Amino acid sequence: MKKQEQGSKDYYSIDLLHIVRSLWKRAWVIVLAGMIAAAAGFCVAAFAITPTYSSSIMLYVNNGSFQVGDFGFSISSSELTAAQSLAKTYTVLLKNRTTLERLIDETGVDYDWEEIYDMIESGPVNETEVLQVTVTCTNPYEAEKLANGIASVLPKRISEVVEGASMEVVDSAIADTEKVAPSITMYTAVWFIVGVLLSAAFLIVLAVLDDTIHDEEYVISNYDYPVLAKIPNLLSTGTKYEYKYRYYKKRTPDNK
Repeated sequence: MKKQEQGSKDYYSIDLLHIVRSLWKRAWVIVLAGMIAAAAGFCVAAFAITPTYSSSIMLYVNNGSFQVGDFGFSISSSELTAAQSLAKTYTVLLKNRTTLERLIDETGVDYDWEEIYDMIESGPVNETEVLQVTVTCTNPYEAEKLANGIASVLPKRISEVVEGASMEVVDSAIADTEKVAPSITMYTAVWFIVGVLLSAAFLIVLAVLDDTIHDEEYVISNYDYPVLAKIPNLLSTGTKYEYKYRYYKKRTPDNK
């Protein structure tokens, strides 16, 4: 980076070629930093983060009707503008304190209702009348127990709130011992990229702040001063070993 004056204002220009050359010369540093970061990401994903497991059920929303006062209304999922509207209603009924406390009593799990609330995800399958409920926790067998417990508790809860509505189990839950998170591959790749970017950014800052004159090309390209002469390195003889030999030979008693 060099400082130039234009009128009464100062501005700085950055030599992009110099930055690229600096990065290329230290490419091994960038690769090494990326590999170290990738190893750290692998260790974090493999040993530091508790894995989680999921189990799912599918429920079919039956057609039904309910009555308010003297007026009866027919509810059919095919008559609704979107099946998602009905699914959202049942999701609200599922993820409320009363339903979740009944779920705890039904399954006997050692969680409070707020913890189970965060474990549950639900939504319609391809905008149909089928509602999928997924439970994710750190134990695959507890995830299965909670999911099947929902299949038992939710239809009863819905029938209490919405008269005439019902649900049928399409697919029950099974224990899946394959973890869903964390992904070791993703963590390793992301940490590698972060390590490469951080090391490259650090080297770019060093290159920008470096105002050392390395050769005559730097002077010619960055300053408007002519190069009158170049002083050679007279102590160099071509090889480092020969230079060391002469350097120490000069100090022997016979050469004083």
